[in-house]
Amino acid sequence: MNVLLITFSFPPVGGVGVLRALSLAKYLPAEGIRVDVLTARNAPAVGRDQALLRQVPADVTVHRTWTLDLPFALRKGIKKLLTRGKAPRSPSAPPPAGRPGLLKRLEGFVANLLLPDPQIGWLPFAYPAARRIIRSRKIDAVIITVPPFSSVKLAARLRKAFPALPIILDFRDEWLTTTLELVSFNNNERARQIARRTESEAVNAATAVVAVTRNAADELRKRYPHQPAAKFLTVPNGYDDTPSPRLPAGPQRVDKVILTYMGSVYGTTDPRTLLAAVAELPADVRDRLRIRFIGHVETPAYRQALAALAPTVELVGFLPMSEAHRQLAASHYALLITQDPINVSAKFYDYLGAGKPIIAAVHPEGEVRRLLDETGAGEWASVNDPAALRQLLIKAVNRVTSEGIVPYRPRPEAVASYHRKPLTRRYATLLQSFSQERV
Repeated sequence: MNVLLITFSFPPVGGVGVLRALSLAKYLPAEGIRVDVLTARNAPAVGRDQALLRQVPADVTVHRTWTLDLPFALRKGIKKLLTRGKAPRSPSAPPPAGRPGLLKRLEGFVANLLLPDPQIGWLPFAYPAARRIIRSRKIDAVIITVPPFSSVKLAARLRKAFPALPIILDFRDEWLTTTLELVSFNNNERARQIARRTESEAVNAATAVVAVTRNAADELRKRYPHQPAAKFLTVPNGYDDTPSPRLPAGPQRVDKVILTYMGSVYGTTDPRTLLAAVAELPADVRDRLRIRFIGHVETPAYRQALAALAPTVELVGFLPMSEAHRQLAASHYALLITQDPINVSAKFYDYLGAGKPIIAAVHPEGEVRRLLDETGAGEWASVNDPAALRQLLIKAVNRVTSEGIVPYRPRPEAVASYHRKPLTRRYATLLQSFSQERV
């Protein structure tokens, strides 16, 4: 079976956003599936990671096309200008009053060109490349993994060109309910209408729609009740083998209890309630605590709040995945922050694979809380409850022994079920079922 995997970002682009596509390319060939990857040659990225590129099997063919997207730093600068560096506005909040001035109208014009998201500039290159690859490589099925969500527009276009071809939409994040405000440069009704229409057309064109959480799959089902329920499937994200064999066995005897956060800080990873809890810790507890943030802090308001709590909080910046895992291995806990009730950050599964107990500030009814309860991988408190978070931190610091040991008893079978290899096997079964239907 021959599969085309369409993903905007792919190694050597770094960061957790490439790991799902990488795992499909890495493990599908062992299931008898030949993989071609179509990706953007100059995709903006927070950093480069050659170690990830070395994980791509030699028999996977990677096709790279250009995109009109802006370099990462420039795009973030434009978004900062448009948002004035403020934290994202809640979707339920009323729009600002008053008539927009000339600058505001100009900003709106620029933002409207970049709908449904700034990566729309890849489509003029990706679509003809996809058509060529499907024909020349005798592709049996296509997987389109998003975000960026503009890539779902390829589903409707490819459906017109190839009416019988199985097309799978792979949503690494739910879009319209939880993520639209974060990925779009615009926050008006026109942006929402375009996003709704784009997703609807893509879902109608797709053979199957795969989400990474149950809540996300349910959200999609509710939006499209006329579609058969069997069309909406769940294949979770997962963790892979630790990227370096030279990781230390664990934190040594130290004076500080270290919590490490991996990944970007923006949008629904608002750390300010947690930081309020840190500020109110008893002096002896706070003196023993160090919280490290590995990755970019993309929202200026969040960066300011984090920097205000130095030296308790340390901002490390972006690191290659192998080095980030070394830092995590030398920590006592992995830190997770999310207000999102539907999506689960890929870092959660990295934490599972690293075998680190998780300290989590989460939505109390969200998917992350459910996964923590299922796997026994850590403890949580409501992300909106500073008093509960303060008690969680006190308990975590006091639990560490003088030898640097943290009592940790996850459920091994539950954790093992989230390894990417068996999860990719589930994906292979799905793909092969579509292939058999065509015969």
